[in-house]
Amino acid sequence: MTTAMTFDERYRAIDSRDARFDGQFVTAVRSTGIYCRPSCPARTPKASNVTFYATSAAAHEAGYRACKRCLPEAAPGSPAWNLRGDTAARAMRLIADGVVEREGVPGLARRLGYSPRHLTRLLTTELGAGPLALSRAHRAQTARMLLVGTELPASDVAFSAGFSSVRQFNDTVREVFGMSPRELRARRRATPAPTRDVSGLGTIDLVLPHRGPLDADGLFAWMSARAIDGVEDATPTRFSRALRLPAGPAWFSLRIDDDRRVRLSASVTHLSDLSALVTRARRLFDLDADPIAVDEALAERPELRPLVRALPGIRVPGAADPHEMLIRAMIGQQITVSAARTALSALTAELGEPVAGLGSSTRMFPTMAAIATRGADVLRGPAARIRAVTGVAAALADGRLTLTAGDDGGDQRAALLAMPGIGPWTADYVRMRVLGDPDVILPGDVAVRAGAAAAGVPADPKNLTAWATRSAPWRSYLTAHLWRAVPPRASNRRRQGTAAATVPKGTRS
Repeated sequence: MTTAMTFDERYRAIDSRDARFDGQFVTAVRSTGIYCRPSCPARTPKASNVTFYATSAAAHEAGYRACKRCLPEAAPGSPAWNLRGDTAARAMRLIADGVVEREGVPGLARRLGYSPRHLTRLLTTELGAGPLALSRAHRAQTARMLLVGTELPASDVAFSAGFSSVRQFNDTVREVFGMSPRELRARRRATPAPTRDVSGLGTIDLVLPHRGPLDADGLFAWMSARAIDGVEDATPTRFSRALRLPAGPAWFSLRIDDDRRVRLSASVTHLSDLSALVTRARRLFDLDADPIAVDEALAERPELRPLVRALPGIRVPGAADPHEMLIRAMIGQQITVSAARTALSALTAELGEPVAGLGSSTRMFPTMAAIATRGADVLRGPAARIRAVTGVAAALADGRLTLTAGDDGGDQRAALLAMPGIGPWTADYVRMRVLGDPDVILPGDVAVRAGAAAAGVPADPKNLTAWATRSAPWRSYLTAHLWRAVPPRASNRRRQGTAAATVPKGTRS
């Protein structure tokens, strides 16, 4: 959605049980004391009894409990938190990543540049609930997902979801869902897949809800072309990787099951990291996007209509680790994707930490400290680029440069451009991937320009930028379509003299 919906628009959505809006708002009904997702099959309530809330946390705070029939906590997340760049949206991204559980409200406020009191007042005014209530709602959502999707004992579910005690977990589940954890678990439709023992905690298998359609083939192809040896493993139907989380190494795998659902298999060192891992996996595959809104908006342009029809539900891949994403982008500048993959694999083989027992991945991507101190011994290429990469790694390692999914887009871009060796392409590409910003166009990208020419769109940077303005706020998805529109690879001899290769120089890693 590009603008805030009116009451009448929301009411029409619930009257038609439109699943496109699930996760974007909830409907609280005063006569029953419950709140529902827009697609709830129950009888449409009278408009006079309805209050709409932007978040389930706001409904909780107003005294409502979740509907037992539609379970609104099972809906995908709202795309608004990527579409919006304000403090409330940044806070929601950080809350989903577990910042409140790890650092408390003071830590969240510090990251956003406010006092805890002012941040609480701001979020309550904007979203109807303060940071503690928003975090509590996120924990309840995670707990529901684990109760119905795994065989984890209730105590493990409690700590995986971020609760500080089993009693707090039990009280919250009863208050939010009107059921005990045991009753909620009994409502699941099928027995979850068995888990296998990994690092003593087992592999957890979950379904990650999303709004359809989903261009899964494109996502897996993207990951496969860029998979770093030892860290990532990608096929046309599955992607897995090792990842460094606050409590230790983790591993996850994403695949599409026979029912076209996205399934996550995950193993973590400590259960407290599970919620953050789920959040990062969702961001990596852009699962909170609103593909119907994106496709409808882009298809209004005659030049783009054939691209949208050919690839409905295109996604913009996110980033599992912001620091890693920046290094990958810098190393991938002005070289082919395959060359960047080779360089990153060599860097990881030399500087990455071996990790045993985490799926098929065997190494972690190198730490920023390791790249800063030893990267120059491993990296090949222009000396200025190597100095830029190691300099950025040093700045990330010692805190002079911060890079998180909760950054302000403008501030992040300015901070990156202030670093030697980072230009507009890298800063904007990182903003697209790390923040999930849906409105980034990369007019200087060789592949974007080649795809634009093939699609009959102005291909020079100035005119492409002007032409793309009408596709706001979905220009990142326009960029993804133009990447996919690049003509098939020509012969090697011809490719040496043209920019219109499938994976040309100056593209993304």
